Parts: sequence; structure tokens; C-alpha cells
Amino acid sequence: QVPFVESGGGLVQPGGSLRLSCAASGIIFRYRFYAMGWYRQAPGKQRELVASISSDSSNYADSVKGRFAISRDNADNLVYLEMNNLKPEDTAVYYCNRNPPSSAWGQGTQVTVSS
Repeated sequence: QVPFVESGGGLVQPGGSLRLSCAASGIIFRYRFYAMGWYRQAPGKQRELVASISSDSSNYADSVKGRFAISRDNADNLVYLEMNNLKPEDTAVYYCNRNPPSSAWGQGTQVTVSS
């Protein structure tokens, strides 16, 4: 069973917004105790952590700070990434996972920022 299922990606123009969602499998019933993160991987680049959230704080990569916001719904095992003022360099496949990540990755959701 895939532990994480990401959705909400798509094609958006520069300056636009998207909201990504991640559903954590019920197998991970202790999900609410884990720090969670959103990662992305652009073509030809390594996967990078862009946002993380624990029980009392959130952190962001410098490249997305002020534009992205991570949140979570522990009751429903959901993690969200609100992305505003998107730039072409935000184009990537976005994944959610624990932070630090487990070895089991979902399929991700493609975000393409282009005019």
C-alpha cells in the first residue's frame, strides 16, 4: 500500500497559485507524531525538501519562503502545501513524506509553471 498519495498539481502561469494535498495511508496510524515534509524534484536535479511541519513549527527552503505555506490536518492524516506567486523554477514533481523521509515514496504530483 502506497503510504502517501499526492494530488493537486497542474499547469499554471507564472504568478499563479496551487494547493497540493497529501493523504497519508491509514497504515501510518502514528502519522500525527511525525514531522512531515513536502519535497520536489525537477528534471535533472536531486530531490529537495521545500517545506516541513512538526507539531509546533514549520520551516521553508529559502527559495519558497514567503510564497509557500505548509499545513496539516492530523484528524484526517492530511498535509497541504499552498503555493502562491509560482515561478517557472518551481516546476517539478512534488512529493510528501515524513521528515526525515522514509524509503517509501508516493507517485508525486506534477507542477508546471509556464506561460
